[in-house]
Amino acid sequence: MTSVESAYELGRRDRKKLETRAALEHAALTLVAERGLAGVTVEDIATAVDLSSRTFFNYFPSKEDALVGASPASAAELRERLEAVPAEVPVLEALRLMSRAEAEHVQRRREQWLLRLKVFEQNPSLLPRLVASGTETELAVSAAVARRSGVELGTTGYPELATAVAMAAFRAAMMRWSAADGRPALADLVDEAFSQVAAGLPDP
Repeated sequence: MTSVESAYELGRRDRKKLETRAALEHAALTLVAERGLAGVTVEDIATAVDLSSRTFFNYFPSKEDALVGASPASAAELRERLEAVPAEVPVLEALRLMSRAEAEHVQRRREQWLLRLKVFEQNPSLLPRLVASGTETELAVSAAVARRSGVELGTTGYPELATAVAMAAFRAAMMRWSAADGRPALADLVDEAFSQVAAGLPDP
């Protein structure tokens, strides 16, 4: 096998893995939305996409992890988006641009994300897992903000606070987006949330 053929085969396998992961996520969300969390097993999810339970565990350690669906690369991707913003752009604006790019990514998978938000609303016991899954992301973004602003983590508190505010603005936009059934565009709601923060959160 030539190097080109080998690279193609590797790319094909990677695409297949991503497709399988996405199919398991979608099956988990659909079944839990229909039956509730307690009414769905790992075997149910695997069977829905014609796979074995053993194969399911190659992708997710539990059904709850399939529902969260967080990619291990998400923290790195957000950090890279932030670092790609020119250094002269102020931190809050850079965080807005990072968040807007993420919103556009979510919008491209609108139905999947609306279903995920519905499942989490119906099953509050999943919320701690969702919060835990965001910890790695928040730490990675805080570190990038610290480098950008020239301060050390754990000293001024600025990187941690700026990141927490940005994440809260994004979550608030997601809640509005879900409540409005995906309209208007999530990126526009993110812009609105950041505009309110930049204005000092004046009374409505």
